Amino acid sequence: MPFDPTRRACRYGCWYGVVVTGLLIFGTMNSVHASARRSPIVEAVTASMPSVVNIHGRKTVRSDEPAGTSRDHFRQVNGMGTGIVIDERGYVLTNHHVVDGVSRIQVTLHNRQTVTAKLIAHDHKTDLAVIKLDVDESLPLMRIGTSNDLMPGETVIAIGNAYGYEHTVTSGIISALHRTVQVSDDQTYRDVIQTSADINPGNSGGPLLNIDGELIGINVAVRIGAQGIAFAIPIDQALEVAADLLNAERLSRISHGVIGKTDTQDQHSQFVVTSFRKDSPAQSSGLERGDVVVSVGGIKVERALDFERGLLGRTGGESVPVQVKRDGSLMKVDVSLASGAKRKSATGGGNDRVWELLGLRLEPVSSQYVQQIDSRFNGGLKVVDVRSGSPATQGSLRLQAGDVLVGMLSWETVRLDNVSYILNRPEVVNGQPIKYYVLRGNETLYGHMRVSAESGR
Repeated sequence: MPFDPTRRACRYGCWYGVVVTGLLIFGTMNSVHASARRSPIVEAVTASMPSVVNIHGRKTVRSDEPAGTSRDHFRQVNGMGTGIVIDERGYVLTNHHVVDGVSRIQVTLHNRQTVTAKLIAHDHKTDLAVIKLDVDESLPLMRIGTSNDLMPGETVIAIGNAYGYEHTVTSGIISALHRTVQVSDDQTYRDVIQTSADINPGNSGGPLLNIDGELIGINVAVRIGAQGIAFAIPIDQALEVAADLLNAERLSRISHGVIGKTDTQDQHSQFVVTSFRKDSPAQSSGLERGDVVVSVGGIKVERALDFERGLLGRTGGESVPVQVKRDGSLMKVDVSLASGAKRKSATGGGNDRVWELLGLRLEPVSSQYVQQIDSRFNGGLKVVDVRSGSPATQGSLRLQAGDVLVGMLSWETVRLDNVSYILNRPEVVNGQPIKYYVLRGNETLYGHMRVSAESGR
């Protein structure tokens, strides 16, 4: 066949086109493959992970040592759990049982940095607590969803410190809603979410996410002996409790007088002013019932928790700009905060120090009353109030109103100055646990608490 340069060029040109086309197809397939790998679950986890912290610490629990021996029936164990950053300044929401009795709370951030934390407040009924991390930098927040439109069968994702393996991710579906789960004689979770996402010891306090990466629940418990059954507190309920735990009037000792509620409809939440306390700063500020609060001090407000965050850390006399929506229009109102009245005790300044360091308000009871229950003691001090999150609520025995404190260390507690003397002892100042004795009903009980100069708030 005679040489035809046109045919030759076509042959090589066609082969070149085939090769190029193949490379393009291969590259496109790789791109599609990579895109498919980055699934909605991966996206949700990637966005949420920086706001999840891992909690570690040692706590004292009852041992199985038989009664009748001379030794205390307690032992030290390693505790673990998970928390969620709810304020950039280092406030973290978790389960109370994660930090209950932990003498030194250690928290690992997403960047592997380990910091200490202290318990701010807790709610025993819902088993929720807020701790404050010792951090200087601003921490990231995750997207908050709602739990009022959850559907059985929808995909959920759990992140937690499972068995100490930090930032473990599992997924499953919502199995059921509105469950009631009793986990102990004194702890019942009500109206919780049942899921099939694997939750293990250490997951408690961690986030339950929907497929969009929004926080919809706080993981709390697994069903012992069962597989694929776990439970979470709905986020709408959990954040209302968190708002109360971060109450700015109590923590910052200020007064504003706003009473409001979170209104969630169609996946949208807003904080609505419902009333005011009489003669409060808010009543004379220009705020009105029905105002929808948009921001407080520059912090965007969507729920009661955001409103408290906007006021947390403020001082009496400070004027805070509050942006509200009224009749469809935006307007700004300045609220001048008042100094909150520090609660005083009728029994004198000694009780104030006991309140600050132990979280107890005490009043003397007669020796006859005490000796009817236990003749070994000459008198005692009745517990009339207990501060949430204080040392009195920690350790092996939670003190409660109605208890009668009859001894601490090796001294009786008949008068308030007895307690003041004990609090000045070197072993207490150095942070060693205090053994104490109380009368509860017809029983004499004992427990341990650890006191530090940072206990009061």
